[in-house]
Amino acid sequence: MIEGVEIKKLRLIPDERGFVMEILRADDTIFMKFGQVYISVAYPGIIKAWHYHKIQTDFFTIIKGMAKVVLFDNRENSNTYKEINEFFIGELNPLLIKIPPLVLHGFKPLGNEPAYLLNIPTHVYNYENPDEYRIDYKSPEIPYQW
Repeated sequence: MIEGVEIKKLRLIPDERGFVMEILRADDTIFMKFGQVYISVAYPGIIKAWHYHKIQTDFFTIIKGMAKVVLFDNRENSNTYKEINEFFIGELNPLLIKIPPLVLHGFKPLGNEPAYLLNIPTHVYNYENPDEYRIDYKSPEIPYQW
């Protein structure tokens, strides 16, 4: 596992009315701080990668559909430099993934349905000076084929 990445197995709590699933709690050991919450939807065949942040930590989960989430450790001083992690998450495998700063990440829907990603980053999005850096998903500098 890439240094600084953490996983929380999410638990569905069903009853006769439906279900509830807690994503992130302030008393979770994985919790850091709250910035905002947003949803990003990817349609089948679309790859949303690569991007990273210099400041914020992301907390990814797929709340509808299934997706492959891939991380690449691009931090030269990391013990897991150049390591790749793949996670298959969503309705059939509910996980929360903590993604530290400078770890490149992206996701791709699996199957024929869109994937709905819920992210809980540690910082609010700054429209004037975004902490958002991108590398093309086909870039040869990242040894991964989507």
